[in-house]
Amino acid sequence: MRFKLTIEYDGGPFQGWQRLADGPSVQGALEDAVESLTGTRADVIGAGRTDAGVHAYAQVAHVDIEKPFEAGRLADALNAHLRPHPIAVLEAEEAAPDFHARFDAKLRAYRYRVTNRRAPLTFELGQAWRVPRALDVEAMQAAAERLIGRHDFTTFRDSQCQAKSPLKTLDIAEVTRDGEEVDFWFEAQSFLHRQVRSMVGTLVEVGVGKMSADDVARVLAAADRALCGPVAPPDGLYLARVDY
Repeated sequence: MRFKLTIEYDGGPFQGWQRLADGPSVQGALEDAVESLTGTRADVIGAGRTDAGVHAYAQVAHVDIEKPFEAGRLADALNAHLRPHPIAVLEAEEAAPDFHARFDAKLRAYRYRVTNRRAPLTFELGQAWRVPRALDVEAMQAAAERLIGRHDFTTFRDSQCQAKSPLKTLDIAEVTRDGEEVDFWFEAQSFLHRQVRSMVGTLVEVGVGKMSADDVARVLAAADRALCGPVAPPDGLYLARVDY
């Protein structure tokens, strides 16, 4: 039986989603839980490979389980075997045999959280990026709109990115403020490695007055990573939604 899993996790303790031989991963913890539950090792295939320290509200994955299992009980059973990892299976549902969490995804949405305050973080430590300088949200939104559409995103692509092409279509780029909280929202079918964090770092440069919207348009068109702003830390990045 193939099951679709919706998963929430704090990425802080992990070296990313992908299974590694020399460090803890979200995928590895889930596969350990499946093996403890069923007695059989099985691959848990995710919709996206989040980096070390990156979080998820709703990562989607699929897994094949050999023995019959009621979907309504699977989430609770896996959660019992996941303790004490900061990972929760929010929902498990039976899927079609050919469902693929990665290749069938039509849209991925990411949220990046910035806390715009001078004081150090306490409760939010590891969950957001603290930017102590004042941020101009309207200027950042104007710059974010220059990123929407189909572009060569080489400027915002990690040097180790393994994607075959830097051409991507960004559907949504929004910047909002609620008190000290500044949120960046991005939606696309897929993203390049560290593209969201690179875009956020550049937009924050706009927010503090070091760059303009026109500058962002120029560095995007130049397709040159050397022109990119600083890469935002993983702490504030969340995989928020995957659509099928």
